[in-house]
Formats: sequence, C-alpha cells, structure tokens
Amino acid sequence: MIKITNLHKSFGEQPVLRGIDLAIPDGETIAIIGQSGCGKSVLLKLMIGLMKPDDGEITIDGVSMGKAKERQLEQVRLHIGFLFQGAALFDSMTVLENVTLGLKEHGERNPDVLAKIAAEKLALVGLHGIEQRTPVELSGGMKKRVALARALATDPKYVLYDEPTTGLDPVTSDQIDNLVRDLTARLRVTSIIVTHDLFTVERIAKRVVFLNKGKIYFDGTPDELYKSLDVAVMQFLQRYRTPVAAAVATS
Repeated sequence: MIKITNLHKSFGEQPVLRGIDLAIPDGETIAIIGQSGCGKSVLLKLMIGLMKPDDGEITIDGVSMGKAKERQLEQVRLHIGFLFQGAALFDSMTVLENVTLGLKEHGERNPDVLAKIAAEKLALVGLHGIEQRTPVELSGGMKKRVALARALATDPKYVLYDEPTTGLDPVTSDQIDNLVRDLTARLRVTSIIVTHDLFTVERIAKRVVFLNKGKIYFDGTPDELYKSLDVAVMQFLQRYRTPVAAAVATS
C-alpha cells in the first residue's frame, strides 16, 4: 500500500502541503481534487520520489520514497506508471520509442521484445499500427493514450494520473475516462487520479480526497462529497461542478 504520514512541502516561504496523512490500500481507485495550486501534482511527484518532502514520510510497499537510495527508488518505480498532465511525449521519438522508453532505461534492449510490448500496450488503449508515427502526427486524445500505454509498459501495480482530461474536448474526455475506468478494472491496479474534473471523479473514483490550503478537508465517497456541509467543499463544488456532471450525479 501507499502510506503518507505528516507530509509537509514548501517552496521558499510558500507552504504547499501542511501535514498530509493518507493511506491508499492496494486495488483502490482514488481521486485527489482541489483548487489549482493546492498541491495535488506536488503530492504525486513526492509519491514517486521526484521531489523530497520537507518533513513527514511517504512509503510504498514499505519503502520510504524520501529516504531510499536511487537504486531502490528505481526498483519501486518499476511498479509505478505515471501519466503526465501534458502527456510528456518526446517529439523526436516514434510512438514505439516513447512507449518503451522506461523499459529501455531499466535495461531491456531486445528490439523484438520492445516491439511486442509496445504493440500490446497500444492495443490496450485502443491504438493499433501507429508505432512508427511521431507525436506531432497525433491528436490530443491519441497523445494521452500513447502516454497511458507508456505508463502501462512495465505492468505497474500503481498508476498515477495527473489531470488526465485537461485540454481535451468533452467527447475525448469521456473516452479517456472510460478507458481509465476499464483498464483499472481489467488490470486490477491501484489508480490515483489528480483532477479538478468532477465528471471524471463521478465516473471513475470510488474514493475522493479534497485538498484545501495544504490539508485534507474531505475523505470519502463521491456521494458523500456532494452531501458534505464543509464550506470549502461546497465552494469548490459550486465552482467546478458542470451541469452535465450534476445531472450524472443525480441520475
């Protein structure tokens, strides 16, 4: 499981996280929501060891991500897939090279093995025969799918999503939501989704954590979220809840 204890992180004199305590058991699908700048993406980066906490601890399957040596971090990261907000594909690489980048970094060099894995993961996300294309030839939705295929390339135990539907039109956002939900169920991974898209929350998440002013203000189900009387939660819902999302929640 992932366990976060008394986590603090500041940038200069600006505190971002002010004592986060959170446990995420294996197999859970959890959405982390909150206003822009509340620390959602910072929390994800702390989870995978891209940043170090100022205080507190994150452990993944018993390994402290803030204290582990680089070799140990690499072993833990083999079990973690990460979907970056902007897809973060390399324009100078083909789709195949992008999808298998992590595998090559961890020592896999056999081109037949890499091609097989790329084809399998691209098929999982509904893309076939595009291995030799480059990112500039892809639509926004296709880039997200390729990035997701890359996140799945190492058969991870945990998949972290940073704003998976940001910048996409409503139809493509629906497709990505459905894909994430189906893959989570099919592959039985632990999914952690950072988003401010409440439609995504309602379609995918079993549990919701609301961050505000560096702290957890709410932790419960999506249904409980909408019944919360916490002022900060209610203000967030009023600002971000779309008419479509509201209709889905009450249907």
